[in-house]
Amino acid sequence: MAFNRRNFITQLSGAFSIGAVVPYFDSLPGKKFLASLALQDQKTLSDSITDETFWYQVKMAYTVSPNIVNLNNGGVSPQPKPVQDAVERYNRLSNEAPSYYMWRTLNEGREGLREKLATLAGCSKDELAINRNSSEALETVIFGLRLKAGDEIVLTKQDYPNMINAWKQRAHRDGIVLKWLSFDFPIEDRQAIVKKFTEAFTPKTKVVHITHMINWNGQILPVREIAAAARKRGIEVLVDAAHTFAHLDYKIPDLDCDYFGTSLHKWLCAPFGSGLLYVKKEKIKGLYPLFAANDPESDDIRKFENLGTRSFAIEQAIGQAIDFHHMIGAERKEKRLQYLKNYWAERVTKLEGVEVHTSLDPAFGCAIGLLVVKGHQPQDVARYLHRNFQIHCVGINWENIHGVRITPNVYTTTKDLDRFINGVKTFVEESR
Repeated sequence: MAFNRRNFITQLSGAFSIGAVVPYFDSLPGKKFLASLALQDQKTLSDSITDETFWYQVKMAYTVSPNIVNLNNGGVSPQPKPVQDAVERYNRLSNEAPSYYMWRTLNEGREGLREKLATLAGCSKDELAINRNSSEALETVIFGLRLKAGDEIVLTKQDYPNMINAWKQRAHRDGIVLKWLSFDFPIEDRQAIVKKFTEAFTPKTKVVHITHMINWNGQILPVREIAAAARKRGIEVLVDAAHTFAHLDYKIPDLDCDYFGTSLHKWLCAPFGSGLLYVKKEKIKGLYPLFAANDPESDDIRKFENLGTRSFAIEQAIGQAIDFHHMIGAERKEKRLQYLKNYWAERVTKLEGVEVHTSLDPAFGCAIGLLVVKGHQPQDVARYLHRNFQIHCVGINWENIHGVRITPNVYTTTKDLDRFINGVKTFVEESR
């Protein structure tokens, strides 16, 4: 059944006191947030995404620095106050009697959490394992697949370093063959991207590794189309969705992949060190777990959760992050993030020598953007912005990608971006 955001809000605020469950909503900022949220349902989506009063209330639900403008949400995002409070509450409970409350109470809550994640992801709960980050999820697949010497894997030089190194290690250990693609982004031609992947496929290709959104510059790849081409050839599909889950409005089955990994501490704003692994039901039995299980060939997704002792407080507080995500609304969130990227990008590109190497087309980009100031090293631009305007961002120098990554989030306001735009303008003027 499709998720109904309005019913969800009504249930939270009507059937019981939300403040009794999440104390933040009994605070003055929390009550203002709920009131502002209720007003949004009376507005069109286009009006809602540009309503700075509402997004200021969203910002007040976070505890972000009032002095530093954080435009590096691409690595990890802060948690809203309800999520932080939940982590602290569960952690205090755990410390009362760790083995009792962790293993007999919080551990039992994993199944309810799995149900919530399944609703968000649009798949069966028996296809989702909860872990710590994208790297762990994806390396579970990379090291768990039954590959032999000579088997080919198609991937790109623009993929995430941890995944590249994992595949290199597998090649070193087992003699598999890595077929490298390299792109000059941004690209706004789906068929050109698909064609480059399919031209690399051979009868020996067993897996295609697809990064849904390139973390360096925000380029979105046409996963479903690549997956369709792979399926015709019997090739398995692994998707690195570190930067698209709870960022773009989609469900995992929409991608038609076999395996999928993401970090929940990025765009879902869940606690630091929380992630998700998806394995299509019929693929679970044949995939070995990264950490040993009683039965490595079990068809139970839970065999991928044998992590030993970890923070159950972090794990359980994912539920509050899901609730907060639903309160804002997936479509509204994606449209707002797209609006923010285009807001700054359209303004800085009017400056002499400034380019944005990320598509402004929502089919090929969303929150993440890459700023390029011709004649200047990305690190120099990033250092200038931090030193003179207290703007935190990161310089990128990777395969065919060079610039400053700018990544706002839902708590970012246009006023914050105006400060950034002024910083770029000042840098350009002082550099003449």
